Amino acid sequence: MALRIRPAGREIRQAADGPELPECWLLAEWPAGESEPVQFWLSDLPADTPLTTLVRLAKLRRRIEHDYREMKQALGLAHFEGRTWNGWHHHVTLVSVAHAFCTLQRLARAPKDAASA
Repeated sequence: MALRIRPAGREIRQAADGPELPECWLLAEWPAGESEPVQFWLSDLPADTPLTTLVRLAKLRRRIEHDYREMKQALGLAHFEGRTWNGWHHHVTLVSVAHAFCTLQRLARAPKDAASA
């Protein structure tokens, strides 16, 4: 479910430039069989953004969290113990390349119909 809303609240308005905040999207994930929504998102994407795009971008966070966890646990992102910028940069670059390689391998093995979905 997606609705265009205008957020309200005294603290929010004090932080804004004008008297009214601009309209934004409120997305709610409401699975069948549930008595109420289980997750909510606010988005400042344009009003003509298709619902499929809103949902895809809202769900992208799970993919990002999964990738970050994979980089930390399986690829060693959190194992750097050096003290220099160059050393840290080198480490993060190698972990990023390893993650890109793993992602490409996973996509190459995926069934063609699942990869295009």
